[in-house]
Amino acid sequence: MTTLIWFRDDLRLTDHPALHAAASESEDTVALYVLDEESEHVRPLGGAARWWLNHSLRALSHDLGNLGVPLILRRGPAAVVVPEVARECGAKRIRWNRRYGPARQTDALIKAELCEAGRDARSFPGDLLFEPWTVKTRQGTSYRVYSAFWKAATAGRAPARPLPAPHSLTAAPAQPGSEQLDDWGLMPHAPDWAAGLAKRWSPGEAAAQEHLRSFLSNRLTDYADRDFPARSAGSELSPHLRWGELSPRTVWHKALEAAGDPGAFLSELGWREFAKHTEYHAGSLAGANLDDRFDRFPWRMGPEVDTGELRAWQRGRTGFGIVDAGMRELWQTGFMHNRVRMIAASLLTKNLLFDWHIGEAWFWDTLVDADGASNPFNWQWVAGCGADAAPYFRIFNPELQQRRFDPEGHYTNRWAPDSAALTPLVDLRESRARALEAYRSLPH
Repeated sequence: MTTLIWFRDDLRLTDHPALHAAASESEDTVALYVLDEESEHVRPLGGAARWWLNHSLRALSHDLGNLGVPLILRRGPAAVVVPEVARECGAKRIRWNRRYGPARQTDALIKAELCEAGRDARSFPGDLLFEPWTVKTRQGTSYRVYSAFWKAATAGRAPARPLPAPHSLTAAPAQPGSEQLDDWGLMPHAPDWAAGLAKRWSPGEAAAQEHLRSFLSNRLTDYADRDFPARSAGSELSPHLRWGELSPRTVWHKALEAAGDPGAFLSELGWREFAKHTEYHAGSLAGANLDDRFDRFPWRMGPEVDTGELRAWQRGRTGFGIVDAGMRELWQTGFMHNRVRMIAASLLTKNLLFDWHIGEAWFWDTLVDADGASNPFNWQWVAGCGADAAPYFRIFNPELQQRRFDPEGHYTNRWAPDSAALTPLVDLRESRARALEAYRSLPH
């Protein structure tokens, strides 16, 4: 009997529940990846994400090929493609790992259609430590404060142990036709701007596993210094988690086995979990403000946007060194240090009063780890309209932040050595007062 495995943002073999189930129950296997940029609840990928996806699919195809199974590539709406491929290969079983954002509505429709056609369609736990419906308040509602959420999520339990990769698979004799990855146009051209990405990153499960091992062996004990961008104390695992080259369960248990105290690191994994649980309960975070009072906030948007100011922020020419360094690091490598992300986002949304959607869209296009939940979740947090948002008056002062977290200027001078010669884009004191006045205009 043939089993069709539908890969999504889980481009790995280890701790892949759907693949594990298929390997244990089926003699014949078909592996499928669908590039869906058309369905209602799917957000088309940004340029940096498309670059990563291209390389991660090549790595997955290689790894599956070593087990004797080709990776079938198809492009189009998943609700059309998945049933179509199931018919082509005669699959009686279809297996996939769950999505928890709005796209799960598409998955439900696909499952219903497959089952109606007499096929056995099942989903398995996805890219979370805990299923969202298992973490609730005493009133049965979702959490809006991180500390309470994380305490409840981890009280008296731990994530399930990761599953091993299959030792072998048997390819179904009737393999559907596959599209060519090169024909998808995921790679940049005219110009090819991805040289910095290629220099910094190695997509794929094997590289992800090595990255995790190296971090836990060499840098976990320095994780307390992660707020200092020049010290390379962060894990930089977020792209591998975003694409599912690592599962959070694998990261969790490997961290507990490592030398040193992983508490702070696991708490950051919990913040990712909080974002995804919030998306599950609230719906798309890239749309509405979680705090609907901010629907009336006088952000600059549309014709009110000064394109010169926006471009200066995007290109790292604001005159604030740590912001300019972060924005140029992002442009060149597809990544930005987490604290610097917050400082840059605060400057845009509070000092410049730009609508947070504008900055979120830029990060969506330029980050290799752009995630449908975490990216807008973090932008809403900085802008003041999100879950567990800091008090609005807590506006990041980029000059003070630079003195505190890059006191010797190593990070700033590496990425933006000319920033000190630029005229600051905005007066920090005046713009802070303007932001607070705008906030006071909201109903409280």
